[in-house]
Amino acid sequence: MKNSAHTLAQAMNQLPLIAILRGLTPFEAPAIGQALVDSGFALIEVPLNSPEPLQSISVLTQLFPQALIGAGTVLSAQQVQDVHAAGGRLVVSPNFNPTVVAQALALGMVVLPGVATPSEAFSALEAGAHGLKLFPAEMISPATVKALRAVLPHHAPLMPVGGITSDNMAAYLTAGADGFGLGSALYAPGHSARDVQNAAQRFVQAFRGHSGA
Repeated sequence: MKNSAHTLAQAMNQLPLIAILRGLTPFEAPAIGQALVDSGFALIEVPLNSPEPLQSISVLTQLFPQALIGAGTVLSAQQVQDVHAAGGRLVVSPNFNPTVVAQALALGMVVLPGVATPSEAFSALEAGAHGLKLFPAEMISPATVKALRAVLPHHAPLMPVGGITSDNMAAYLTAGADGFGLGSALYAPGHSARDVQNAAQRFVQAFRGHSGA
């Protein structure tokens, strides 16, 4: 777990923004991945409800070994195993499932379960989660993030996901968010690599401007 925690800390120190590539195809993966890495991204997830997600993960991990790459929408221990076999080192879920967390830890992977309440958050951390995906952020206001940050361990990253834009990041950062997962505002099916790179650069500038990083 220490190695995995260190891996996450390194990626977060570089840029604590997770690129969520829902709908990515293996054919698009090289160009989209290059656009993100060139923009400074170190965290990339391909949700498992994308077309041929394991193949995309395999392509990305081979081309960009310096990045922490894996899957989102991971719902079972078997899926964790599949992601690991494809070369993924990151497991992100929309929910907290103890068996998913346990399997990820057993395989030395970074695991970020989804939580929406203090009870879920503490349970996930007790199970060994490396950080927390606050989801859906549309339901979790900056005021809620501030309240959670006041009681959760300081070392546990809090990352709102869902509806995050370059315009609403500042309020969450002020409240204590450590980073974000970025979905359709960063990538959506049909977006070119240039589109993604332009969006990525806007997010990076907004984050660094708000955080002082």
